[in-house]
Amino acid sequence: MRKLSGIFLVGLCLGAIGAVAVTASHSTAATPQPVAASEVVTTMSELPATPSSSPAPKPSPSLSPGTTPKQPAKVDAAALDRLVPGGTVSAVLFDRQRGAATVSVRAERGYTSASLVKLLIALAVLDGGGPAPEVQRMLSRSDDDLASRFWTAYGGPSIVTRWAAKIGLTGTRPPADPGRWGDTRITAADVVRIYQYVLAHAPGAILSALRAATERGSDGFRQYFGIPDAAGGRPWAVKQGWSCCRPTRMLHTSGVVGEDGRYIVVVLTEDPQSVDYATGSKRVTAVVQAMLG
Repeated sequence: MRKLSGIFLVGLCLGAIGAVAVTASHSTAATPQPVAASEVVTTMSELPATPSSSPAPKPSPSLSPGTTPKQPAKVDAAALDRLVPGGTVSAVLFDRQRGAATVSVRAERGYTSASLVKLLIALAVLDGGGPAPEVQRMLSRSDDDLASRFWTAYGGPSIVTRWAAKIGLTGTRPPADPGRWGDTRITAADVVRIYQYVLAHAPGAILSALRAATERGSDGFRQYFGIPDAAGGRPWAVKQGWSCCRPTRMLHTSGVVGEDGRYIVVVLTEDPQSVDYATGSKRVTAVVQAMLG
């Protein structure tokens, strides 16, 4: 989003023959700054770097002129745990340019996926020649009705097993109840791998949808927590997840941040039912802020 400085009247002569001088000036907001590098916790060397040639996500509002991202405090499990008291958090910040994770906390811990499994559903539908506009609507609005229809039409649990094998997902499992796609099990490391695959092989329809994520999901839930609220003007594209209560509350944010989608960001959280969605959403945003600086 660009800001115009406006058109200013710089000369005005009163009561005599004169000229009106109008000078127009146009400037753009400062280019979004790169995400601040945080302390390396692990390189996650098993995750290959994604191609740098993939399309850049749609920019969110630009940084104000002169704004520079702050350097984050030490980002480790203890630091993130303090932001999610009584709950559990897993987080990965993967720098595609460096081919390494600069933050990795409990990357292999399993969680209920909620709507993050829609990324796999989207891959299955597009691979099967399904309707791209409806896939995009399912992703950008997190439309559960479309997800259920696609889940049934394109193989149900086999979507998860087939794409886990294809992408190399080591901690992703189909739901115990075949009809409950949102109960698919995932890990932060596997979500990073999904984004790596999408960026390398299927960026078009999927990334366009993630760039166009609406502030409210189809169920009315505000899905700009986490990455969108914490990005600080950097470009982003996201897929969010939320669910409750079997028996806990899940709130997840995932996507790419920065110019050319340089950073893959994944934060998965699990809270007791006593933590409401508003509080849980703020916690996820605080975790992303700590990771990005």
